[in-house]
Amino acid sequence: MGSIKKLAVLGSTGSIGQQTLQVVRAFPHRFHIVGLAAGKNTDLLASQINEFKPSFVYYPDKKAQLANAKYEFLSLEDIARHPQVDIVVIATSGKSGLNPTLAAVKAGKNVALANKESLVMAGEIITNEAKLTGAQILPIDSEHSAIWQCLNSESQKATRLILTASGGPFYRYSAAQLEMVTVKQALRHPSWQMGRKVTIDSATLMNKGLEVIEAHWLFDTPYDNIEVLIHPQSIIHSMVEFVDGSIKAQLSYPDMRLPIQYALSYPERLNNPQLPRLDWANIDNLTFNQPDFDTFPSLRLAIEAGKKGGTYSTVLCAADELAVELFLSQRIKFTDITNLVEQALEQHQAIAHPTLEEIIAADAWARQKVMQLTSGDNL
Repeated sequence: MGSIKKLAVLGSTGSIGQQTLQVVRAFPHRFHIVGLAAGKNTDLLASQINEFKPSFVYYPDKKAQLANAKYEFLSLEDIARHPQVDIVVIATSGKSGLNPTLAAVKAGKNVALANKESLVMAGEIITNEAKLTGAQILPIDSEHSAIWQCLNSESQKATRLILTASGGPFYRYSAAQLEMVTVKQALRHPSWQMGRKVTIDSATLMNKGLEVIEAHWLFDTPYDNIEVLIHPQSIIHSMVEFVDGSIKAQLSYPDMRLPIQYALSYPERLNNPQLPRLDWANIDNLTFNQPDFDTFPSLRLAIEAGKKGGTYSTVLCAADELAVELFLSQRIKFTDITNLVEQALEQHQAIAHPTLEEIIAADAWARQKVMQLTSGDNL
């Protein structure tokens, strides 16, 4: 039996955060929560504090006293780098995960990463720091977890990474149908239970584009060697191909607790009766199709931004994050999300190999540009 791993969960009240705590509940003898951090959902956070009794806590209103337990209020970065923490789970969405991810990596911590925006915005900086400190980035995204599992025990690099995508709720929709999409429809994902932002990104296929960029940094693989296939059944989570033409795939029931658990327990695998198993007798077929880049241009925009490099991917992330917020508040149409991102990218003057300060400045520029674009008749 391995030693108890001490975890800090940043974004504990979100979808990934809550599922992480479900895994912890299943293995109280293997994992111990020492840090929790959340945003606006302080009621749920208070309940989590009372249950897990963390030593360190963060939430926006530091003047408020939550729960009956004693804890020390620390910033996200201080929790991420704290000596008592073994693994930092970055389960926040958007750019809020960047600074704590970087803080954890600089401190040599293992990072269970669900926040893909961190690597998309600052992949070069984060991966370079990880090499210097020996920090491990343990992917939680099901696709990257699948690739990671397929590459384990292999002495040679893969020649091709194949990311699968469910296609989202609007697979087979026409461009005209997408114009009429509502928020309620976009939040109804066919395969996964996720947070609101990533669910909308999955509907536009932006999420898959961000995952391509993330895979580039995680596995040091050229963009031309990374492909995307639409796989509506969401059974094969990704594949890797080797120089001899052999292909390995990771398959499982679509449940985020499995990749979360694998990241936390690595290099072990733990038996969790709560995780559903595949019933092969009820699986009629496994199908694959090429993505429709014309109907879902967000995927193309993301891959192009990744290939161009520099601050293009930062602008991609920031513009998309704000555009998704505008759509969720019903201020723009579904198809306007991609239009805004594309216009921001077209007007951006990129910086190659940016510093963290330049990345933060590009993020602010992109958000301001989106607001300018929505205030006029540019959509």
